[in-house]
Amino acid sequence: MANYIAKGWTALTERVSSRLVNKLILLFTTIIILVVGSLTFISYKMLQREALNNSIASTSNNLLLVNKNLEDYLLGMEQLSLPQINYDELAFAISHAATNYASKMYIENYLRNMYFSRSNEDLEAIYLYFVSSGTYYTISKENFDIKIRSGQAENIPSMSWYKQAMDNSKNQAYQSFLMSNAERGYDMDPSRSFMAYHRVLRSIATRAPQAVVSFYYNKSTMNKIMKDVPYNKGQHLFLLSPDNTPFVLDDRSFYETMEGNGVLKQLKAGGSNANANNDGLTWESPEDSKYLVVYNVGEQEGWKLVKPLPYTELYAAAKATRNLNFIIGFLFLLLAVVLITYFSNAVTKPLKLLSQQMKRFSTGDFEASTEVVGRDELAYLSRHFNQMVSRTNELITERYKMKLVEKNAILKALEAEINPHFLYNALQAISTKALKAERFDIADMVDALALTLRYCISGKDIVRASEELLHIERYMSLQKARFGGRLQLVMDWEQELKELEIPKLSIQTLVENAIKHGVEMVSTPVTIKISASAAGGYAFITVSDNGPGFAEGRLGQVMQSFDADWDERAEEEGSVGLVNLNTRLKLLYGTSSQLVIRTSPSGTEMEMLIPRGGGQYV
Repeated sequence: MANYIAKGWTALTERVSSRLVNKLILLFTTIIILVVGSLTFISYKMLQREALNNSIASTSNNLLLVNKNLEDYLLGMEQLSLPQINYDELAFAISHAATNYASKMYIENYLRNMYFSRSNEDLEAIYLYFVSSGTYYTISKENFDIKIRSGQAENIPSMSWYKQAMDNSKNQAYQSFLMSNAERGYDMDPSRSFMAYHRVLRSIATRAPQAVVSFYYNKSTMNKIMKDVPYNKGQHLFLLSPDNTPFVLDDRSFYETMEGNGVLKQLKAGGSNANANNDGLTWESPEDSKYLVVYNVGEQEGWKLVKPLPYTELYAAAKATRNLNFIIGFLFLLLAVVLITYFSNAVTKPLKLLSQQMKRFSTGDFEASTEVVGRDELAYLSRHFNQMVSRTNELITERYKMKLVEKNAILKALEAEINPHFLYNALQAISTKALKAERFDIADMVDALALTLRYCISGKDIVRASEELLHIERYMSLQKARFGGRLQLVMDWEQELKELEIPKLSIQTLVENAIKHGVEMVSTPVTIKISASAAGGYAFITVSDNGPGFAEGRLGQVMQSFDADWDERAEEEGSVGLVNLNTRLKLLYGTSSQLVIRTSPSGTEMEMLIPRGGGQYV
């Protein structure tokens, strides 16, 4: 079976590649598929990102506003729990309520004032527990009547919410009744409440706990606040305390799955700005459903509003647009294939005729020619094919003549080539003749020139400073023969820098410039000083002279050439060597090296700054 498939594929490939029209159809069809597919994919990804960003922004802002209302609501609970009357009188009444009738009445009036001060109908009951006696007073609405009762509750100190309130720095604790194991403590029905707020009342003098006031709330006000968070099918909404205790859940099993996967532990606190607070978390449920978890952490208490959004809902519009684009692209592809087939046949028919004539020409029939129709590129190609056929013999003859000319040019170039080693040997022969004639000065000059030539034609681009200084001595001996006593050389080179690696002929370039702009310009003696020192990881090589310095404006032109691009540099007389040296320094050592020139009527100083650790090559 595999062999049949392979043979069929080979036959199809050969048939497609055997004709130009098939190749054109395949080419343009592939281009259209790539363009349409790429645009569809790009637009789909952009729509996905836009949907994600919009969902995060809108949901985060909505959660921010709702969470502010929630924290204001919780702040109202805290304000209600604070004593609204003289605290000393309340403390006295708490400690004497069991034995003093006036204190008992005071406590009951205190509970009534708190109960009726709440305008909302979300307050189910208020309990005031006395720590020392283990008794309590409660006020609640029973059969459309407000009643105050008292009782004994010895198990209150063992309640976790009681311990939490005692240990809390704010003397408060929130209790959720969502979980089945929620503690009651009092003789009450927890199904009527969804949360309780507990506040410890302490003695001002001793800070010892005297009582615990507890407020039990139903869902009426909370539901009104949570209704401001819209969510569609598949979305969820949670309200969690700072320690991730659930107070509002739309789906308890979904919450338990998220908590079991550790997603809720990843919620981090932030500022009041929801967008700065989080960009959402991505969570994949055990059922392989991917969710975007958008949340807001309140800046006052740290309460968390969590809203998981399924990605399938977020990307629904993007997927619909993508599918529509694919359908439109497929219809466009069918129409394009029809048009491409028609125009490809119209274009390739003249090419087919031309290829037949070219086949005749390839067999040696130089009389082959094709018909020229029209004025387009194909007609131009056919016309020139006919001209090519008629000039074939002439081109062959011209090519043969060009080969002869090329060979003659190579021979002449070989004859004109100068061998540097032959020139060096010739200089050595002249030196030997001068020695025999006892012309020792000429022999020394010829030897210096020969050694200078050998140094210049050596293949190295980087040399030791000692080699360059030896070359400078030979070079200066030739220059002294020219200028005599007018040229003086002073060396001040630190011994530890003798092994420093520097660009070959770099110091000679600076010395040549000093001679050209110093010695040649005056008739008085000129001293050229070469010095080197090290500081701060760099070597400073300086060539200075006491000549007349650069002409006015000349230094600015040279420095401008340093900064110009390579193809924009003006090859001005006298600056080519300095420009090339500066370029070599930058190429070898990078931007940490530089060539500095300082000039005045009393002389010129040129300084090379080279990193001692080396550059790109050293």
